[in-house]
Amino acid sequence: MSLPHVPGTDPSSCVLDAFRAAIAKRVSDRLPQLTIEQVYSGVDYGKKGVDFTVALPRFRLPGKPDELAKTVLQDFQPDDFVASITHDKNFLHFQLNTSTLIRQVLNQIHTLTYDSPSGKASYGTNTIGAGKKLVIEYSSPNIAKSFHVGHLRSTIIGAFLANLYKTCGWEVESINYLGDWGTQFGMITSGFEKYGSKQELSKDAIKHLYDVYVKVSKDAETDPNVKAEAARMFKRMEDGDESVLANWREWRELSISKYVEEYDRLNVTFDRYTGESEVGKAWMDTAVERLDELGLISDANGAKLVDLEKWKLGKAVLRKADGTSIYLTRDIAGAIERWEKYHFDKMIYVVASQQDLHLSQFFQILKLMEFPWADRLEHVNYGLVLGMSTRKGTAVFLDQIIKEAASVMHEQMKRNEEKYNSIEDPEHVSQEVGITGIKIQDMAAKRINNYTFNWDRMLSFEGDTGPYLQYAHVRLTSMVRKNPELLPLPPPSQIDTSSLAESAHARDIAILLGSYPDVVKTALKTHEPSGVVTFAFRLAHAISSAWETLVVKGENDLEKARARLWLYVCARDVLGAAMRLLSIRPLERM
Repeated sequence: MSLPHVPGTDPSSCVLDAFRAAIAKRVSDRLPQLTIEQVYSGVDYGKKGVDFTVALPRFRLPGKPDELAKTVLQDFQPDDFVASITHDKNFLHFQLNTSTLIRQVLNQIHTLTYDSPSGKASYGTNTIGAGKKLVIEYSSPNIAKSFHVGHLRSTIIGAFLANLYKTCGWEVESINYLGDWGTQFGMITSGFEKYGSKQELSKDAIKHLYDVYVKVSKDAETDPNVKAEAARMFKRMEDGDESVLANWREWRELSISKYVEEYDRLNVTFDRYTGESEVGKAWMDTAVERLDELGLISDANGAKLVDLEKWKLGKAVLRKADGTSIYLTRDIAGAIERWEKYHFDKMIYVVASQQDLHLSQFFQILKLMEFPWADRLEHVNYGLVLGMSTRKGTAVFLDQIIKEAASVMHEQMKRNEEKYNSIEDPEHVSQEVGITGIKIQDMAAKRINNYTFNWDRMLSFEGDTGPYLQYAHVRLTSMVRKNPELLPLPPPSQIDTSSLAESAHARDIAILLGSYPDVVKTALKTHEPSGVVTFAFRLAHAISSAWETLVVKGENDLEKARARLWLYVCARDVLGAAMRLLSIRPLERM
């Protein structure tokens, strides 16, 4: 049966597109008032036990859905794609031909993983964004302040989005926009003389500058001169006073190199570290002038305010009374500079929902300044993490959280002595599993939801947790190690998959594997990592249900054993791809 091409589909990268096209052709052949494209857009995944469903009323055709359904069902003959159609009220439910489904899905995964034209495993990728450029700003901690859990969420969600856009063919520039400017540096500069130590600074710049900041802030509570001196220091920085800037520059460099190490542990990289300090003054001045021309600037005791009441966005401060900049002005100027540098098709800011108003004001101001690219900016927001602390108390630094997760996992692993002794590098494994636990807990629900940070839940091997996903991947990998006599597997054309078609478990795994390219496309529309996490768990559960019946070790029929091992290898490759998309490093042993 030759299939029609449906625009926007690509059976060579998502084999289920072919099955949906076959369903659309069947319906359109019987109901010629509908084009194949119209029907295709109405072919949805079915509920439990059903592969695909078409809801007839959505097409608004004359005649009752019952009559239309009968027309489609008349003289039904199964073919290579569709095995059966059932009619239920307003719906037509389609079951796919199991042997074609399993064969085609496994073939495609194998080809795109091992014989991909690019030489890189490409199952799940697409070219939606070919030729487009994304700039994405995420993580963005403040130097000399704690890397708190809000930054952690931004880092995890941002790294996922950067991977996702690359997977969909976009060119991606990841930016870490550091809080490296502002009055707090005036505080540290004046406090460093009193509390600073070069030795402590070189050991851990982030922690030491934070300690100085905490001490000097405490002084400021009782002595008003401290804040005044800090403001004077920051004014000297803004005016380009080298004697103050030299120290600041060293602190910044040391802090960045420490962050690079920590990001590396999280499997996160940035193309560029920039900061509020790098934003040019010229654009900040232009912004104020332009808004003044539009009659939107008002003066309050020497400070400049922009009036956005008309858009229900209140009033925002653009410049302080002493003439120093504020981060809204720096954001505006920064966006203009990025446009000049990158000419992006889209720029995403991954920032907590507490900043919704700030970003709305910022985007609105760029629109008022009549920049044609202002509508290319997007805010991807997220809720709060509640109760983030180590077991000893409040966690202030990212490395404390990572160390804690690793040590809890390490203790857990030691309980199984035999397994523990077989691991080559238990420190590395416990750190990776701990980080996976943190990330999965963070990405498991819709990003706008607040969630409570829970060590026990997060690092458990029971239930839908990070450690459970790593375990599922390790188990699939060990399947290959434990069956050397079946390796190397023959080429796909020489593997007989007919025995898999008799197994409901194999069928469940195959249709899930086939849906992975759709999972990626949906995530691109919603910017939600939770869809990918849900997919990974559904796949892990389907595999876990199959272990008992689809055995490889001890199966005497060589053809059956090979087909099953091939199914598990494909499952491992797709589970691994989903984990990497979520910025998780899949483990091979644990």
